[in-house]
Amino acid sequence: MPSKIELCNASDVEVGAVLKVERDDLALAVFNVDGEFFVTDDHCTHGPGSLSEGFVDGDVVECNFHGGQFNIKTGAVVGPPCMVPIRTYPTVVEDGKVFIEL
Repeated sequence: MPSKIELCNASDVEVGAVLKVERDDLALAVFNVDGEFFVTDDHCTHGPGSLSEGFVDGDVVECNFHGGQFNIKTGAVVGPPCMVPIRTYPTVVEDGKVFIEL
């Protein structure tokens, strides 16, 4: 059975924004895409970039280090130089709080 980890209040992440959250051994990026929440690993798969410090355009985040781009919803690479997708997490919002399921 999956376990839930509370990350933040939904109100902490405005529409179109991203918030870095560290829990246990995880560094995560919490995205609010048009009122829907998505969570990915914060670390870019190409280098030392932090996706929570990147540029968000709709459902795409551009890494602040080399400019690689990922789809926030799926983790898929959508722009080079990245080649490896980022990990995404099943995300739920309950009682105004954002959780991931592991």
